[in-house]
Amino acid sequence: MTISDQDILFLGDCVREAARAEIMPRFRNLGAADVSEKTSAIDLVTQADVLAEHRITAALRARFPAALVVGEEAYDADRSVVPALADAELAFVIDPVDGTFNFAAGLPVFGTMLAVTVRGETVAGIIHDPVLGDTVTAIKGAGTFLTRQDGQSTKLKVAEPASLNQMVGGMSWGHMDEPDRSRMCANMAKIRMTFAFNCSAYEYWMVASGKLHFIGHTKLMPWDHLAGVLAHQEAGGHTAKFDGTPYRPGETVGGIISAPDKESWQLIRREIVGI
Repeated sequence: MTISDQDILFLGDCVREAARAEIMPRFRNLGAADVSEKTSAIDLVTQADVLAEHRITAALRARFPAALVVGEEAYDADRSVVPALADAELAFVIDPVDGTFNFAAGLPVFGTMLAVTVRGETVAGIIHDPVLGDTVTAIKGAGTFLTRQDGQSTKLKVAEPASLNQMVGGMSWGHMDEPDRSRMCANMAKIRMTFAFNCSAYEYWMVASGKLHFIGHTKLMPWDHLAGVLAHQEAGGHTAKFDGTPYRPGETVGGIISAPDKESWQLIRREIVGI
């Protein structure tokens, strides 16, 4: 199964249309009944998440009726879809509003992510900023590009390697248990500056464009990472799980680091993660 250039354009249009129709009209316009908790007060779902996912899913199934579609908000109804990514002939993975906590709080730091996998390999990824209207598109073997709302396109490149005390980055330690989380937080004092966006879409955007040297996560749900990891790799970066193995569709555990190159990745694992 292959994905054509026309398919990529179609996918970008699907994401942008969902942002225009379902996400932006609800941004800073949510009622109390439009927001609910999933697992905690910081794990939220809104009507924008649900309706945007429904819209994108319907468009995908109309064009690719045999494909597996994995949406974050539909996952609880059928959790078998995530391990099925390892072998699916063609699959699409959707995060309709990545950074829902930010979205619900009225903070314009959120995005829509869409990944395409073929037989257990990520072949395309899209990260869209509904507020700015900009889109990052990555295609395996063809690079990562930022397309502005006005149509201007730029090829992205990760940051140059730097010494640890000159690095800017972020590690998402919120899902770690003690003593690991305290160790990692303390180790972040070794770098020049740290950021926490609470939004994988923005984190991968920043690291793929060279604004951050590294990012890391311990929770590996596919809608948060597949598109971003491909964008980072196609921009020249090195991403691997904490044990050094590649991150693949269907995997949900193990921790992950994205850095400018393998040597930087090893430095971050040793000095920040502490393993």
